[in-house]
Amino acid sequence: MQWFQWSGKGGSRTTLAGRVRRWSVAALLAAALPGQAQPAAQPAVSAAILLRPAAVFDGQDLHAGWAVLVENDRITAAGPVAQLALPAGVRTLDLPGLTLLPGLIEGHSHLLLHPYNETPWNDQVLLESQALRVARATVHAQRTLLAGFTTARDLGTEGAAYADVGLKQAIDKGIIPGPRLLVATRALVATGSYGPKLSVDEDVPQGAQEADGVDGIIRAVREQIGKGADVVKVYADYRWGPNASPQPTFSLEELTLIVQTARSAGRGVVAHASTAEGMRRAVLAGVETIEHGDEGTPEVFQLMKKRGVALCPTVAAGDATAQYKGWHKSQDPLPPRVQQKHLSMQAALKAGVTLAMGGDVGVFAHGDNAREMELLVRDYGLTPLQVLRQATSGNAQIFHLADRGSIRPGLLADLVAVVGDPTQDVAAVRQIQLVMKGGVLYKHP
Repeated sequence: MQWFQWSGKGGSRTTLAGRVRRWSVAALLAAALPGQAQPAAQPAVSAAILLRPAAVFDGQDLHAGWAVLVENDRITAAGPVAQLALPAGVRTLDLPGLTLLPGLIEGHSHLLLHPYNETPWNDQVLLESQALRVARATVHAQRTLLAGFTTARDLGTEGAAYADVGLKQAIDKGIIPGPRLLVATRALVATGSYGPKLSVDEDVPQGAQEADGVDGIIRAVREQIGKGADVVKVYADYRWGPNASPQPTFSLEELTLIVQTARSAGRGVVAHASTAEGMRRAVLAGVETIEHGDEGTPEVFQLMKKRGVALCPTVAAGDATAQYKGWHKSQDPLPPRVQQKHLSMQAALKAGVTLAMGGDVGVFAHGDNAREMELLVRDYGLTPLQVLRQATSGNAQIFHLADRGSIRPGLLADLVAVVGDPTQDVAAVRQIQLVMKGGVLYKHP
């Protein structure tokens, strides 16, 4: 089976030179090593492979001269080459000048959306068929994987029902290439608080599932989990009209019930929240992450720190939408919403809130996921090392993914290799040379 790599921002699709093949380690080595026969496109039985880059970032620190041993879908050893006990028949893939790191983890994406400067959100929800959206999402999934993101939290289908569950299944079955997905399905909103909003005379399909009160909330949470939700997403605040400012939606009691119902089924809850009061209620209710947090105050962030709630700030989404509206970033003053984001991020950092890395991809182009990492360093003062830890071991811990996010024996062989040292220059994550997921190479030098 062959998959073609697509390129181009903003959804334009033009074929790149070369093809992306899903090869097992054994099949790849037959092509990559001298004197070996050309492999069949079908994956073969995996063999042991030793990856020898210039350095290894293990999820916390950089180690020059390390190598990583992969057998089947797992990492079985990592460390200085001379100290590794290698199995018979192991083959070596040299990666000179490259840094090997854990597969990156995208914390906030919407694979069933595409950039709003192509098609407004309302039109995507109301006018695009689910078949069209799913077809486009398969390309988004491939771009995400080839950008080095081997896992992604997909936080809502935005009117596409449970299509994310099918997308996840297609990836897991090897039908299409893509990251490992954690899906939120429809997401929960209070009646009247979401969109699309058209004439008051017309009831139109909404971008999330409306639920209110004890019975309605319990039923909706259980339905989403029963349909395949890995995580429950709730909109703790939103606009109560097309041009209104965000306001809290669910009461503290309703949010607590959502968390309790989800937790009893082994699911965590994440909350879209941009207002201080929406954030406060969500934190007190027991959500695991706050998404956005634009108007967070020092008091709210101190509460988040105390309760162990992480912030996924999605700075790239606001940056993108401001530019869609005409902001010339290199020339114009900061728009008010971007100014507010800077203030909230300063308060969050001062309070010591744990940050998850996620950009709200779908607002901007899939495959451009590294945009969030770059902005956090360039515009918000974080170090490359801080952001790299967020995108690997940090996200893995926050999202309860004990089998990935670091390079150590026993973990999934989800690995990427980049040119240069990403702990010093975060832009190095743009230079993806190798992508491995579960011991299968999707991209290689």
